[in-house]
Amino acid sequence: MPLESSGAVAQIRGASGRLVAVVEDEDTIREMVCLALVKEGHRTEEFDDGMTAWEAFGRALPDLVILDIGLPRLDGLEICRRLRSRSEALPIIFVTSREEEFDRVLGLEIGADDYLCKPFSMRELMARVKVLLRRAALNESPSSDAAARALDDRVLTAGPLAIDPLRLTVQWNGRTVPLTVTEILVLEGLARRPGIVKTREQLMQDAYPDRVSVSDRTIDSHVKRIRRKFQSVDPAFDRIEGVYGAGYRYREP
Repeated sequence: MPLESSGAVAQIRGASGRLVAVVEDEDTIREMVCLALVKEGHRTEEFDDGMTAWEAFGRALPDLVILDIGLPRLDGLEICRRLRSRSEALPIIFVTSREEEFDRVLGLEIGADDYLCKPFSMRELMARVKVLLRRAALNESPSSDAAARALDDRVLTAGPLAIDPLRLTVQWNGRTVPLTVTEILVLEGLARRPGIVKTREQLMQDAYPDRVSVSDRTIDSHVKRIRRKFQSVDPAFDRIEGVYGAGYRYREP
């Protein structure tokens, strides 16, 4: 069912399932992401420029948005700001060519749930989509929470830290810490074994199970962001400790 646009890509694929909007101006990436989503049973709505996407979102919001940052006519940062003004719960995943580019996104605090750097594994992206849609479904239907918890991990607690792997929420002394999905996975990897040093390679496996190459800088950046977000809630937070030449550990009280 094509959508009206001024020459831009804007179409819906798939017959059932959740509707995922893919806003990406690189044709090959957009095509591959949409095919992977349809294969997973989702419907897809695709756009190759930001303004066409925003006009469609003005008519109806999708269930999840996969959003490039560098887009023609309206960039991904502005689209995310506008989406957040309409919905705090809509799952948004950024894809970016450079990790440094996402540092700017975090600095603006515009509310993305997660991000992946190009090139990324489709399995990795589909795993992020699955967990974010699962969270959205739980938030829409609280009655399904008990059944879900019978099959999935319970809330992880380590002193004042509480990580809910189903709802993707993190609390410190009862206060919410707004982490992305990737940051939650890194933190969970540390907090599940307090006092034990985990290498950057092990943390990369926790956060990116399908990625072959390991970048020390990627894990260091995640840990830096996690610390900064916890310190915005509690300036005295110091539980994540770097071990020179080895990695990181979640320090026991």
